[in-house]
Amino acid sequence: MLSMRRNDPCQYDDLAGEWWRPGGGFELLRWLAAARAELIPRPGEPGRVLVDAGCGGGLLAPHVSALGYQHVGVDLRASGLVQAAEQGVVPVAADVAGLPLADGCADVVVAGEILEHVPDLSGTVAELCRVLRPGGRVVLDTVNSTALSRFVTVTLGERLGVAPVGLHDPALFVSPRRLRAEFARHGVRLAVRGVRPTFSGLVRWLVVRPASDGRPLGQIVPTFSTAILYQGIGHKAAAPPFAVGQVGASSSGKRDGR
Repeated sequence: MLSMRRNDPCQYDDLAGEWWRPGGGFELLRWLAAARAELIPRPGEPGRVLVDAGCGGGLLAPHVSALGYQHVGVDLRASGLVQAAEQGVVPVAADVAGLPLADGCADVVVAGEILEHVPDLSGTVAELCRVLRPGGRVVLDTVNSTALSRFVTVTLGERLGVAPVGLHDPALFVSPRRLRAEFARHGVRLAVRGVRPTFSGLVRWLVVRPASDGRPLGQIVPTFSTAILYQGIGHKAAAPPFAVGQVGASSSGKRDGR
């Protein structure tokens, strides 16, 4: 029986040594970070800002450092932020549901494997959208709220060592439908696709566990189903689609009433 509280952020302090350990407990997160980076656009000019919500130990940094973003990493745990800073990330200790960042400061907002951990999904999505500038891009990946995802991620995943025991609370898993609706409320139209780890990579990691030179043992690839893992990508509208029409209707009404 699990004695610890599920989804306890303090657990990341105990697992701090896993962020960069080849073949370690966060190996799958390394693969996800690499796949996530492929969705991040090249900035049009120097000085663009990328906000990495729930950055952990900075696993995204090596994949985007050459792009030229100012990489701002937000996380609750200092144990991860210290390692992220070593990767060139500007560390910010904060809850992703209350970002201490200015409105519209980010050209890209990344939320990698964090949304399935937040108790306040609506508040968190609102904050991600608030700091994203109009026209900016959001990139994310998370775990679906299906019976299959709960079995694979928690029941099976914890037994096989794919996920550290107690790291996830399946009650917080989020469906693509709900996530699209939450982002749409803030002018972000989200498109999603299913992803999965390669079978050969899982075998090397969980069965063979060879000595590693630091390179990921596997990778994340697209799949037809969003039932377990999925990625999302969206853009924030310059103005809500209804804003222009509302202004026009209001102005017209005033003219008609004169």
